[in-house]
Amino acid sequence: MNKHLNKKKPLILIVEDEWMIADSCRIILEAEGCNVQVAKEGQQALDCLEKITPDLILLDLRMPVMNGVEFLEAADLPNNFPDLPVIVFSNYDVQKDIDQAYGLGATRYILKAWASPKELAKVVKETLADAK
Repeated sequence: MNKHLNKKKPLILIVEDEWMIADSCRIILEAEGCNVQVAKEGQQALDCLEKITPDLILLDLRMPVMNGVEFLEAADLPNNFPDLPVIVFSNYDVQKDIDQAYGLGATRYILKAWASPKELAKVVKETLADAK
């Protein structure tokens, strides 16, 4: 029996308001064997967390309605989802906000402009492996 048939595909929640970036990330991660759910902003991501428990969140910081830091505050991940890794994936490079995101439960930070699709997939795989 093929042991890969019983292997659960990781579920990734992408929280990104720019549809081209969200779609590119979705395609990359699905090609790596992940299931992907996309939310356009933080409030929609909170709504998703009421229905699903992802294995990882890929989170932009700058979004309309509810930004990434506001999402992290509202989700209270350390208490509600203590083992859920969050990769902040943003071009917003303000140290105060990055530090705040880490303080609210973010696991890693990647600057979009510097991450190739392969690098993004590698970081997601590494973060998922570290979370097990």
